[in-house]
Order: sequence, then C-alpha cells, then structure tokens
Amino acid sequence: MHRESADTVPQGPNQLCPSSTHSHVATTPLPTARQSLSDHAAGSDAPAERTGQRQNRGMRTRLGCLSHKSDSYNDFTAILPDKPNRALKRLSTEEATRWADSFDVLLSHKYGLAAFRAFLKTEFSEENLEFWLACEDFKKTRSAAKLAAKAQRIFEEFIDVQAPREVNIDFQTRELTRRNMQEPSLSCFDQAQGKVHSLMEKDSYPRFLRSKIYTDLLSQTQRRLS
Repeated sequence: MHRESADTVPQGPNQLCPSSTHSHVATTPLPTARQSLSDHAAGSDAPAERTGQRQNRGMRTRLGCLSHKSDSYNDFTAILPDKPNRALKRLSTEEATRWADSFDVLLSHKYGLAAFRAFLKTEFSEENLEFWLACEDFKKTRSAAKLAAKAQRIFEEFIDVQAPREVNIDFQTRELTRRNMQEPSLSCFDQAQGKVHSLMEKDSYPRFLRSKIYTDLLSQTQRRLS
C-alpha cells in the first residue's frame, strides 16, 4: 500500500503543500483474506496520519516565514516617506548620528521615525509606535464632536483587552484609560502613551541603535561622502 512521503518540507511561503499527489498503479496478485484484513486495519490510521503530516508541514512553513523576517537596510528604504534614493541624498551622516542622542530626537526626525518603524516591524511590535503616533494626532483634535469618536477608535484598537493591536500596558493604566472614556478629553491617553513611550525608549530603542537597519544606514550615508 503506497503512502505519501512526509519528508518534503516547504521552502518558501508560497509552497504550503505539494503541488500534486502522485499515484502508482501496479498489477499484483489478489491478496488473501487474511492479508486484506491486516491491510484494512493498518490503513484505518492513514487519514489521521496524513492529517498530522499536513499540520506538521503547515507549522514548519509558518516558522520558516518568521525566520525570513529580515532586519536590514532594505526594510527601512521600503517605507521611507520619500523615494529611497532621494531620501538618502537628503539624509546626512550627522543627522543619522544624532538619532543616537536621545529617543525623542529619533522620533522627531522624519527619516528617523521611518527607520524605527521598519525596525519595530522586524520585531512584530510596531503597534507601540502606531499607538504613540495616534495619541500625538489625537491631541491635535480641535472638534469636540470628533473627539469622543476618535478616542473610542483608539481605545478599541490599542487599549481594550484583546484589541487587534493591543499595546503592553499594566492593568491599572488600562482601567484608568477605560474610565477616561466616560468623558474623553485631549489628555485621556496621556498615562498610557507615557507608559508605551517609556517601554520603547528602554527596550526597543537601544536594540534599534545596534540593529543592521541603523548601522547599514549610517554606512550608506558615510559611503556617499567618500
């Protein structure tokens, strides 16, 4: 009885399963009654076995996709606000070097913000920066009619339990922000935003300064001067 091999491991995200199933037909003598019963008993576990093989292959594929997540200069240029070549011509080595002076200097620079966002994507933690930016935009709201709706959207997207882009804040801060939703104001996210800012500054920012995205970018700007 022919069984499909489970040794084939997908090599990329588009190869989730073998493209075809090969069957082999051979002319063999008819089995005896005892052989038929034995084969039937052995074959009863085949569907469960094949299901397990497919699940294992799927898991290996997902892990393979994660391992291909890069931390490189190309990740940065892919999301620059301007075209990459134009951006690099405008970015000086002195400017890029100043990003290491402080976290706020990095966030205040257009290309520094783009580079940091690219780095966070490689760590699957870009929701922290997106929340911080949403709060910055929220505090510029001048329409009282729009304030409550914008506050609710931010809360549901980033703060609420099991929010689609839930940020990592403590229970007390989450509940304080929830109470603030009863009467939204321009300061209702201040504590949560401060917690997330502190987390990025102490955790993600030092790793960014050691990342290939940042070191490669510095090399590119220095190479342009030589």
